[in-house]
Amino acid sequence: MRNLISNTLLVALLISWSACRHQPPQPNPGATVSQNCSTDTVYFVNDVLPLLQSNCAMSGCHDNGSAADGVRMTDYANVMDEVKAGNAGDSKLYKVIIRTDNERMPPPPRPAFTTAQKALIQKWINQGARNNSCQNRCNSTVFTYSGAVRPTLESKCTGCHSGTAPSGGVNLSDYTNTRTWALNGRLYGSIAHQSGFSPMPKNSAKLSDCEIQQVQQWIQAGAQNN
Repeated sequence: MRNLISNTLLVALLISWSACRHQPPQPNPGATVSQNCSTDTVYFVNDVLPLLQSNCAMSGCHDNGSAADGVRMTDYANVMDEVKAGNAGDSKLYKVIIRTDNERMPPPPRPAFTTAQKALIQKWINQGARNNSCQNRCNSTVFTYSGAVRPTLESKCTGCHSGTAPSGGVNLSDYTNTRTWALNGRLYGSIAHQSGFSPMPKNSAKLSDCEIQQVQQWIQAGAQNN
């Protein structure tokens, strides 16, 4: 009986751990890179892909290994299989993220995309669903929670670290929880890939030096709700 219970617990832990286990980020060849960033343009590499990798491209769902329902959310070519450029309303990707029933993606009980995130994907599709990216958008002199830290976490981290059962027990979906992990050193240690910490994000490229610096400066300034 004791062995049975131990084995059951082990299986449960493995299932819990694998729920947000991602494959290494895939290359995104052919992206058009803009040096001058437009505030009216949604960029696939900067804005859309991190959301899809964080919320969809995980083991058991839409990574390359699992490819649930034949769908992969790992790179531009695969994402475009679910998109009709210029027409969000007729794109499978957009239609499934705005559903309000049990068929929506990400599926319940995982949190749905926010209104702002849905609008971002809609705008990207309607702008032509281009494989585009923008450099030099990050400004290291801006390091408030609302202006820098929260947007980065929402884009690249809260797909796993939110909801009723956040990965690793780490919830980064609101200020109070984020402050806890910031002040105990785990947030910065993980995103900076320091020794002894689990490197984050799991499913995509390391945060840029500028993004890491923003988080570090925010923490050093007291991790305020600003």
